[in-house]
Formats: sequence, C-alpha cells, structure tokens
Amino acid sequence: MRITSKGQVTIPAEIRERFGFVPETQVEFLVKGKDVVLRKAKAPGRRGSDLVRRLRGTATVKMTTDEILALTRGEK
Repeated sequence: MRITSKGQVTIPAEIRERFGFVPETQVEFLVKGKDVVLRKAKAPGRRGSDLVRRLRGTATVKMTTDEILALTRGEK
C-alpha cells in the first residue's frame, strides 16, 4: 500500500467494516515507539449527532410523528 502525493492512503474495506470506520469517522494517530497506530478518536457524544445530521431530511414517507407512532403501536 502506498501513500499518495496528497498524503492519503486507502483503508482496506475489511478493516473499515471490522472496526466501524464509516464516512465522517474521526480518527487519530498515536506514536508508539517506532510504530504509528490509527484509531477512532475519542469524541464522546459525537457519533449520534453526526448520524442525525446526515440523515435529517432524507425520509421518504409523508406521515406525521403521531401517525408513525400509531402504526408502530398497532393502533388504527
């Protein structure tokens, strides 16, 4: 694997899937002796808000919240 002229490298799909590196995941590099370790950055409470921000406005069902709740509760 090579680093591009822009300093980028592709993380193999099997590693991204195994460790949950999805788009917008914050990462950090740790230096341990002569090794460099890539890991998810510790940013408590960020992942949920990032997911909500990305999903906001993407719903395709034109139902009110009350209609959706009634449907999930089996109400008519």
